[in-house]
Amino acid sequence: MSASTADGSAFEYTSFPVVVDSPIAIEPTSDTTINDIERTLDHLEELSDLLTADESYVVPPIGFRLPTGFKLSIVIPVYNEEKTLYEILSRVRALPVAKELIIVDDFSTDGTRDLLKPLEGYSEFKVIYKTENSGKGAALRTGFEHASGDVVVIQDADLEYDPRDLVPLLKPIIEGDADVVYGSRFLGDEHQDPSFLHRFGNAMLTRASNLFTGLRLTDMETCYKAFRRNVLRGLPLKQNRFGFEPEVTAKLARRCYRFVELPINYDSRSYDDGKKIGWRDGVNALYCIVRYGLKD
Repeated sequence: MSASTADGSAFEYTSFPVVVDSPIAIEPTSDTTINDIERTLDHLEELSDLLTADESYVVPPIGFRLPTGFKLSIVIPVYNEEKTLYEILSRVRALPVAKELIIVDDFSTDGTRDLLKPLEGYSEFKVIYKTENSGKGAALRTGFEHASGDVVVIQDADLEYDPRDLVPLLKPIIEGDADVVYGSRFLGDEHQDPSFLHRFGNAMLTRASNLFTGLRLTDMETCYKAFRRNVLRGLPLKQNRFGFEPEVTAKLARRCYRFVELPINYDSRSYDDGKKIGWRDGVNALYCIVRYGLKD
């Protein structure tokens, strides 16, 4: 879904449910119309089943009180994740909290977009299609712009991170103890990632980041980051790929926002399974640590 301006430049097309306030005239129905309606209802029922988490995926109750009217914005950048997309969405939908799922497709070239099309009619989804592949950081910026919840969290579209760990990240923010909460893969079982190189690289990058920010994080590179929405408002984020992680950390630390880390679960996937981050991203992360550690 793309369009262009008068000068020919491309821009994103965002698909949201349509709300009609004026009365709708109901025309006499025909057998064809009734059959179309029945097929649509069958399709919606089938889609609902696909987006319902398996019974074995048990979500515990929330162990703290949510404010009245609280809403969570879950930003999900997506790129070529047709194998895991519906599974991760079903798990996120199972969370016992009022929420909106903001899915930003970063110009997928597999069947991901075909899977996203049917979601456009669901009120809990905001589906945004990028007109070119720009990277995770760019997709997150787009998602943040459309977030309307009290707290904004990030969820990858693969199955490495367990959405059940998102709810505990909300507690320090809701109770006024933090503005930003990171889910750390290394506070609990540091060997959840079987790759020594990945663990070593994450440790070195996090220590370097801490050196510049003054924080005491154990996992700066984690996907699971929760923000009070107002801390993202006006934050000048620029990195388009995985440099987002050190950039957002440095800029929030410079503004003296309060950080908290909590342990999370992690099920690492291999490059054969679709892992996208590479050694060049590690080099760029080191550059971003120094660059944004010194100034915005």
